[in-house]
Formats: sequence, structure tokens, C-alpha cells
Amino acid sequence: MANALEQYVNTVQTLSTQGNFSQLCDFISKSAEVLSKNVSHLDNVLATLDIQQHSLGVLGILCVKYSMPNIPDFETLFVQTQEFIISCNGEHVRYATDSYADLCHKFTHNLVERKQPSRGIQILVTAINKIQLFQAQLTSIHADLCQLCLLAKNFKPALQFMDVDITDISKEGGHYDSKDFLCYYYYGGMIYTALKQYDRALYFLEIVITCPSMAVSHVMLEAYKKYILVVLILHGKLSPLPKYTSQVVARYIKPVCQPYHDLVNAYTTNNPEELQRNVEKHQDTYSRDNNLGLVKQCLTSMIKKNIQRLTKTFLTLSLTDMANRVRLSGPKEAEKYVLHMIEDGEIYATINQKDGMVRFHDNPEKYNSSRMLLQLDKEMQKCIQLDSKLKEMDNEIAVNPQYVQKSSGMHEDDIPGSSKMQNY
Repeated sequence: MANALEQYVNTVQTLSTQGNFSQLCDFISKSAEVLSKNVSHLDNVLATLDIQQHSLGVLGILCVKYSMPNIPDFETLFVQTQEFIISCNGEHVRYATDSYADLCHKFTHNLVERKQPSRGIQILVTAINKIQLFQAQLTSIHADLCQLCLLAKNFKPALQFMDVDITDISKEGGHYDSKDFLCYYYYGGMIYTALKQYDRALYFLEIVITCPSMAVSHVMLEAYKKYILVVLILHGKLSPLPKYTSQVVARYIKPVCQPYHDLVNAYTTNNPEELQRNVEKHQDTYSRDNNLGLVKQCLTSMIKKNIQRLTKTFLTLSLTDMANRVRLSGPKEAEKYVLHMIEDGEIYATINQKDGMVRFHDNPEKYNSSRMLLQLDKEMQKCIQLDSKLKEMDNEIAVNPQYVQKSSGMHEDDIPGSSKMQNY
């Protein structure tokens, strides 16, 4: 067995020096069984390999160590993983992105099990930067990072990746799992919801729900529940899902989410008491789904939207009258709501403390300030970049052999450039 480990070290060093990384990846995958039988000696093997020069060899050993049923010394393995991700050669590990991503998945899983999510956040940020070809590329490690950030309640490290719109998905040797795609957008939607960035949260959750599918996954089901709550908080009504949503969503998801659709029906009455009755009726369901906090925000959202409707009818209104119309406990609670809404820019008003009157105003924004022009320019640049990307993707599709075959009704043998056409 010692000879087998020596052979592993010699082959890794030789092929790494030659730059024959594809052959090295094949050798490492075939050596997994030998390495797993010699787990007790793997630390000695790691000591003989240089992380920068023999990154793939070290990666193979770490993957085997994580695949063991029981990890005897996780602290040592944690330090080894941390040193590897920080010091490994990015060009080398891109030859084995599937194994590299698998290492990160197992690393994340162990941290979650040990309830130590914050320890892995910066390590995974480095891991993504090592293999990501450009900022708009999604890797399966993104989902791991979002999961750790959620558990640690430290959202900022994930935002640097989430705020970039994805235009490409890393293939990771054909091992990229759809679960990682769904989890990234689901966790991302939860992070944006926690930060009260509801527009962005709705976008992320909608991607999960409208992802092409032949069956409903548990991730899609949970995303749909949160989607309903976020859309009520943001827009006050549930709009139909896009036409490209898979039929299974309408057929199977909606029937098992009846308490949430009951909430939508109660919300449309604009009656806080009716909504409160619904919350009490289905409280156990909302609590079990960990959505009770969002459901309570729906109640606050309804009251705010009712106040916003008053601004379209009245120029001035007493706090007492407002409390009666919106069905609040009294003028004090009405004043609290109005103050918060003024601070958040949801309404434009002033309160006269002496006589308890609220005066509503028009939006003071004249759209002629340098700040607003800067914002408009920023939005226009986004539109220009989006148009450019769409044209680029359209051109790629137009020359795709599968697209040409389907759109023209040609058989594969008839496509110009195919092997049989060239032989002919």
C-alpha cells in the first residue's frame, strides 16, 4: 500500500510538471479507492505535495478525506481545506471543477452540521473567485455561500455575487446539479427578503418557480409560498405567473398551498380584521413553514396600503378619522404608521401635532436634479448592456446546430458541417 501512495505522489508530480492535467484528473479519479484504503497515511502524502504546484493531487486527497463516513479530526481537515482554497492554482483546479465544487459542498455540509456557518463564508468567497471565469457566471458553490450567509445572518459577503445578473452557468464537467441552481435563487430570495429588498427577492423567487421542470421539487414549493407573501407585501395582490411557467406548477403547487391562497383572498378585502382571522386560523401552518414573520408583515403592508389610498382621496385628515377608516386602535397607532411611511418615502405628508391633523402632499421630486440624472444614466447603461447581451445570445443560438435542425426540420445528417455531410 505504501508503494501505491508513492506511485500516487510520483505520478501527480510528474504529470503536474508536464502540464498534462487532463490525464492527471483521470489518474486521480481512478486512485480514489486506493487513497480511501490508506486514510491514516494521507496527511503524510499531503505534506510531500506543494499546494500551488500539485493542486489537483491535493484536491483528490481532500475529497477522499471528506468522503469518509466519520471524520476523526475535523479541525485539521478544516485548516487543510482553508489552506488549499487560499493557495491552490486556479488554472489547475479548473480542469476538475466538479471535484473542486464537490469539496466545497462537503465542506459546507460539515460546517452546517456543526452549526459553525460563519467560519466558512470567506473561504467560499475565495473558492468562487478561484474558478469563476467572469462575474456573471454562476457556480454551484454560490448556493453553499448563500446557505452559510443565511445561517450566520451575515448577508453582505453573498450580496457581491447576488447583485450581479447571471448570464452563464459553469458546466463543472457536466456535473452541475439543478438543485444547486434552485437553492441559489431560493436562498438569495430569502436574503433579499430579510434585507427588505422585495423587488429583488421577488425576482429570485420567481426564477425558482418558473424554472423549466417536469416535476415539482420541494425547493419550488417553498419558494412559491414565500413568493406569495413577498408579492402581497410589495404589490398588495397576486398577479398571474408568467406564461412560460411549467404547467406542473399550476397543477400541483397551488392545491397544496391553500392556506396561502386563503391569505391572498383575505388580503384583497382590505380588512385587517379579516386578515388577522385568517392568520390565526392557519398559524400552525405558517409557523411550520417558518413564514409567520412574513405573514405578519403582510398585515402591516395592508394597513400601509390602506393609508396610501387615503392620500388619493383626502388633502387633510385627522389622525382619529384615519385610525377609524384604516381600523387601527387609535390616533397614536395611526401617527406611528404615518411617521414610518414618511421616513421610508411611501407617502408625502406632514403631521400637525397641535390639532392632530395630517396634510398630504404631492411627490416633491421634479426629476431635474444631478442625482436623478445620474440615476437615469445608470439605468440607461444597464439597458444598453442588456440589449448587447441579448444580441450576442441571439447570434449564438442562430448558429447552434440543434436550433438550426429544429427550426428548419432538417435531419442531423443534413446539417452543413456534420460528419456524415462532410463524408458525403
